[in-house]
Amino acid sequence: MAQNTAPPDPKLTKEILDFCRHAAGSCHVVAACIRSDYGSVLPTVKTIVQVLVVVHDFQPRLMNYVKVFGTTNVSVLAVDEWVFERDVDRGFLGEALAGALIFPYVALTNQRYLYLQEIRLKKRLVIELLQSLVLDFPELSYELHIKPKYFMYEAMLMRGRLFPPTLYALTSLIEGKERQKQIECVLHGFMEALKELEELGVIYNSKGYFRISKQFVDKSKSLKARFTDLFRTGQRALLTSSLGLFPQILNALSQNRELFLGLQKTLGEDSKTAQIEDPQNFVFVPTATGLVPLANRMEIEAFARKMLSRDKHAEVKVEKIGGILNDVYLVKTFSKGTCKKAVVKRFRDWSNFKWFPLSLWSVGTRTFAVLGSSRLERECAINRLLDSNGFTVPKVLHVSPSERLIVMEHVEGEDLSKVIKRMANSKNAQEIKQDLDVVERVGKTFAGVHALSVALGDTKPENILVGKKGEIYLMDFEQASRNGDIVWDIAEFLYYSGHDISPFVEVSRLEQFAETFIKGYLKAGGDVKALKNAGNPKYTKVFSVFTFPHIIFILSNVCRKAEQLKV
Repeated sequence: MAQNTAPPDPKLTKEILDFCRHAAGSCHVVAACIRSDYGSVLPTVKTIVQVLVVVHDFQPRLMNYVKVFGTTNVSVLAVDEWVFERDVDRGFLGEALAGALIFPYVALTNQRYLYLQEIRLKKRLVIELLQSLVLDFPELSYELHIKPKYFMYEAMLMRGRLFPPTLYALTSLIEGKERQKQIECVLHGFMEALKELEELGVIYNSKGYFRISKQFVDKSKSLKARFTDLFRTGQRALLTSSLGLFPQILNALSQNRELFLGLQKTLGEDSKTAQIEDPQNFVFVPTATGLVPLANRMEIEAFARKMLSRDKHAEVKVEKIGGILNDVYLVKTFSKGTCKKAVVKRFRDWSNFKWFPLSLWSVGTRTFAVLGSSRLERECAINRLLDSNGFTVPKVLHVSPSERLIVMEHVEGEDLSKVIKRMANSKNAQEIKQDLDVVERVGKTFAGVHALSVALGDTKPENILVGKKGEIYLMDFEQASRNGDIVWDIAEFLYYSGHDISPFVEVSRLEQFAETFIKGYLKAGGDVKALKNAGNPKYTKVFSVFTFPHIIFILSNVCRKAEQLKV
């Protein structure tokens, strides 16, 4: 439990408990503890002991007392049992009271009661933090690997952001002489909470890391959960002041002017907060080269030397190879006569004029992820999902969410748009058949992806590569999502392919192309209804900007007759 091993002087303990019973009057003292979450001990400043006492049926509900025992200043915060437990269970007072159980504390009486309340509190906080991760990383949350220390540091920092005096308590915990023992005490309660949540199916253990269950992710992604998360943050900030608790706590501190001034000075030191461990160092994203923490800030050249060549003296060349809405680079390392390559994407926010036409063209049909951070986590999450289910995708080698960078395997092959152009223009029957075979395999691949309830989101032929051994590589998942619009995938692939086909192509060749894709999709178990819906005006109107109307008409007509192509 989050309890210091060294209790205070027995005489002082007795005097404090006697005063607590006096303050409670005829009411029963349920439990009492010395709390350390307000930074009670500062360098060169007199000590003030903060005591929390829980009283059954305490009529004032909440009362603060200041008492001097010998040379020790003691601030006693008495709270009604019902109010305290509501703060534990639902953050009734923004954890202004229950927060004492997050940090190390010393039980003066009824240690068992305080321990049970600590586990209840930490269990709720873990659930809230998991929900926040899901809302911040709706696609990537399925893949995140989490160390227990994440919950400990994030819970304490969250409290510090809303009530700054606790930041000093946190730095004291990290820098103290008994640092490891203190951290283990705090972490113990979180570990117990995690065990209970594992039994409930909220999380599961995977090789020493905790991962969020699919059921919990799906539930947390609802709009209700998003609203609850926003409300919870505001509730913590408002209730501590609106119910008068925050002024009472500050009043207790101001009883000792020297302490209060020392606290203000300490909180003004940026170096103190900078020493606090970043919680995101304990949340990891899986890549082909291992787990990478969310807090990672490695730059492109540093990654290349570390991961591609493992030679810190290797020559690194970074070449921009494209990207209108993102920055895309080809990175090469040269070491001992060997050249290794990787592709790097830096995700920018689409808040400028470049994004406006795409939004305008697709209005009423398709919405797009705009923020760079959102697109990066989709790219990484869907890539991992497809890779784990046997689809051929470029391996994710490294990811840096803080820098909005993702590094992927460089794949050699032929862009599918070139295959489609060749198929449309060729006079060689054997060549046409080979290219149509590729198109059919693309249809089968789409059906397999859709069977996972995944929509790729951006299925232009340029985002599909035919490898040297004939593999169908799927690429660019920044608009992909679980339970997305699979009809859009079909429509974009067919109608954008029409953009690469000459307006003078034979109608039969165009129909043959669409029919081949559809047959492949249906052979692999694809949904015929989705194919038929791709022929609706809702989708055809979007691509009228890119593709000639008569080509769109021919392709959409084949889609509407998809049922006739079912074998």
